[in-house]
Amino acid sequence: MKRTLLGAVAALALSSSLAVADYPEREVLGVVMWGAGGATDTVARAVNPAAEEALGKPIVVLNKSGGAGAISTAFVNAAPADGYTFLYGAENPQLHPVMGVSSLDYSSFYPVNILGRGVAVIAVPSDSKYKTMADLLADIKANPGAVKMGSTGPGGLPSTISALIANAADFEVTAIPFGGEGPGLTAMLGGEVDFMPSGISAAAEQIKAGKMRALAVVNPSSVDTLPNVPPITDAIPGMDKFLPWGPFYGVFVRKDAPDDVKAVLESAFKKAAESEQFTTLMANRGNVMMNISGSEAEAFLKKWQQVTVWALQDTGAAKVDPASLGIKRP
Repeated sequence: MKRTLLGAVAALALSSSLAVADYPEREVLGVVMWGAGGATDTVARAVNPAAEEALGKPIVVLNKSGGAGAISTAFVNAAPADGYTFLYGAENPQLHPVMGVSSLDYSSFYPVNILGRGVAVIAVPSDSKYKTMADLLADIKANPGAVKMGSTGPGGLPSTISALIANAADFEVTAIPFGGEGPGLTAMLGGEVDFMPSGISAAAEQIKAGKMRALAVVNPSSVDTLPNVPPITDAIPGMDKFLPWGPFYGVFVRKDAPDDVKAVLESAFKKAAESEQFTTLMANRGNVMMNISGSEAEAFLKKWQQVTVWALQDTGAAKVDPASLGIKRP
């Protein structure tokens, strides 16, 4: 009887070990929350090859934009918690509850890896009449609501930066939403909007090619990627209290996925984030490498959310009081 029980326990342990060793048994789906060509898509597709190699199975990349990232977040949350569907996400879900977009934020997910954070720019077409950030601000102040800003919807990077600026300067603009930074910047070049806040990673190539001009970097100092572009604090000193701030990019899986599956994904993406191809791309795009996971990543997510949602609340941009959601003022 005792030998039988011990044998059963050993068999169970062996089968559990084999199940973990077998993950992933097939291809994995990586869902990008924004459209092709945007900053999140660029980061996802850059890290994907090294992650595939580390996992030993293909990772199929699916762009699923809409709702400022809410559609893709809900899609991954509704998928089985088996690790075969994960999210290539940006910062947007951390704002969804206060923007009334969705009740889902990253507290419902496990941060496999926060790959890095970006620095944003205020971009205009190269032939724009705005030569400096001061020019843009002066026109906005003189013509409230007349200047058109490219956006990605409530809670997206442009709308958040707009709220931060509005907390420190006159900034009444008309936001025109698009399905991601890539489509928005393309529309800006076509004359549909006058300017657009964007991550450097989405705009850098167009800026270097001379098709766009960056009026300012949303940072307390200039950055190596665009050394001649002044920090936004030169034109808006009051922005200093919000900085450094910027978008971030990460890999998220359902929180209730098996711990061993999370560990496999963590290991794969940690290795992928250290690959030369990925680190070079991140540096060239002006992004700051992070490569953190677990409790360290959760602490980062919590602090980022606190700072940002209360900035939105203070400018009147939040639809739901952060305090009612249990988010404490930082």
